[in-house]
Amino acid sequence: MPKIKTHKATAKRVVITKKKIKKRKAGQGHFNARQSGKTKRNKRRDVDVNKAYQKTIKQLMPYN
Repeated sequence: MPKIKTHKATAKRVVITKKKIKKRKAGQGHFNARQSGKTKRNKRRDVDVNKAYQKTIKQLMPYN
């Protein structure tokens, strides 16, 4: 039976820790001048992936 390939686009965007799947908060690339300081500070933090997507991400990254 062949090995399952890791989905590289997902691997670059997501980190699987022991208990959680974490990703970067969306909307940080550009157009940040119009946002308040509070919003910009909150977007620096990583967030947990939604429960609906966790099973899919684990299938795309089988060896992590």
